[in-house]
Amino acid sequence: MTQEDARIGALLDESWLTLEQLAAACAADVEWLQQRLEAGLLPQAQSLGGVWRFSSATLRRARRLRQIERDFDAVPELAGLVGDLIEEIERLRTRLALHGLT
Repeated sequence: MTQEDARIGALLDESWLTLEQLAAACAADVEWLQQRLEAGLLPQAQSLGGVWRFSSATLRRARRLRQIERDFDAVPELAGLVGDLIEEIERLRTRLALHGLT
């Protein structure tokens, strides 16, 4: 997680982004996000009464997917898999740090 992601996360912890706001924050169009939602690649997203709401975790995930797809010309499913692996590595590193093993 970058410092920018941490700052954004702190700002969004108590607020939510709309689909349009998330698209703008990811420099993506709404259609790109809708395709990833339909494919299940943004599992942190919530739909309340048909209105999508996105947390800071979703923003980090969407940005990561966008970057992987762009940098490696990856298909969305591959970007999702790589994103899952990166997130798991981050969780494991956090656990190691909590136990003083880093």
